[in-house]
Amino acid sequence: MENSPENSAEPNPAHNLPEYSVGEISRALKRTLEETFPRVRIRGELSGFKRAASGHLYFKLKDDDAVLDGVCWKGTAARLALDPADGMEVIATGRVTAYGGRSSYQIIVESLELAGQGALLKLLQERRRKLADEGLFDQQRKQDLPYIPAIIGVVTSPTGAVIRDILHRLDDRFPSRVILWPVVVQGEAAARQIADAIDGFNQGRGLPRPDVLIVARGGGSLEDLMAFNEEIVVRAAAASTIPLISAIGHETDTTLIDFAADMRAPTASAAAEMAVPVRTDLLALVVDSGSRLVRAISRTQNEGRTLLQGLARGLPNLRRLIEDATQRLDDWDERLKYSLRSGLQHRSARLGRAVAALPRPQARLAHAQTSLSAQSRALQLAGKRQIEQRRQGLDHTSALLESFSYQRVLERGFALVQGADGKPVLSSKKVRPGDHLNLRFHDGQVAAIAKGRAVRPKKINSDDDNKQGSLL
Repeated sequence: MENSPENSAEPNPAHNLPEYSVGEISRALKRTLEETFPRVRIRGELSGFKRAASGHLYFKLKDDDAVLDGVCWKGTAARLALDPADGMEVIATGRVTAYGGRSSYQIIVESLELAGQGALLKLLQERRRKLADEGLFDQQRKQDLPYIPAIIGVVTSPTGAVIRDILHRLDDRFPSRVILWPVVVQGEAAARQIADAIDGFNQGRGLPRPDVLIVARGGGSLEDLMAFNEEIVVRAAAASTIPLISAIGHETDTTLIDFAADMRAPTASAAAEMAVPVRTDLLALVVDSGSRLVRAISRTQNEGRTLLQGLARGLPNLRRLIEDATQRLDDWDERLKYSLRSGLQHRSARLGRAVAALPRPQARLAHAQTSLSAQSRALQLAGKRQIEQRRQGLDHTSALLESFSYQRVLERGFALVQGADGKPVLSSKKVRPGDHLNLRFHDGQVAAIAKGRAVRPKKINSDDDNKQGSLL
């Protein structure tokens, strides 16, 4: 059946739809998503987590029904309150948008938090095990608290009831100087501020250095106390060179900073009690110690006095001793005078008798001269005999030595052959043609040069003797 012109002129409904490019429809979808979901909280399990070299985080959020891509930019990733990992159930807060390059939609994450207390406890257990393996909770790292601190540093919120409880308890027990470092104790910025406060007290930073630190917070849920479970806070507490007391939550609450601190207090008031002694108790102790010291000194003095008196009774009378000694001294003085006079007289008599017994000086001198002359003559004779004997022995030895002298040998027609170095030549085998020699005779020396083997001299016959005789 042919169409009529009227039928062919009817408009086609498909031709009335607006026409979009791929980029236009992608941008339109992106605007729709961002306007519809500008800020949402999505709960799911992390999967395919990846940290790019640029610092951005890429992952997927999934549940039993669907999968959603997620992106966390570098600046936001540095402020996250947890360290993301596959299998972690989280609640992601951010905005939903589309990525035209892959025709997909995704969530741009602004914050991440663990979903459910069970997941949070699992994370804390793993973190505690990791830090314990590093030795941050070792008992050997713990420091003793000072007995009476001059300055106490407190890290807590300036507006909460915690700081008031600490100050009130310190005033009751032992008024001390307190320096407060105000921080927020909950939220994303809390962990960084608490760690900076601990480091700041240790480094000084223009403040007096405290003798002890108290890190305190009131009670709350596990999520509220999460800042004190962060690694940055635990490491700052473990590295503190100032003794640190942790007082986080109530007595039943436990955080990771409690394991790294030098002392854990169940409450903030209990931390103040640990930091200082009771002033009245100290005063009572001082008074009691003073009384005991006075009694001890008095008792010691009394015992010493009694002992001294007992020893004094056993001593002799000093006055009487001095009187007896004085009398003996006078007696010895008198006896000494008589003994000196008697001794001089006795020695004078002995000397007189000895002088009378001596011979006259002239006779003794003549006898001595005679004896000396005889001894001198005897010595002279003996000396002459010894000199003569020694002279004869010396002449004999000299004649014997002269007979053995090589000079006598030279006088009998022999010669001493010496080399150029002046040493005697003892063998003809050591002489080579051309060697310089020195021939020494009894009346002088002659230089010679070796030419070779020696020529045997010819025998002189009788005729020659006659001729030679005739010449002479």
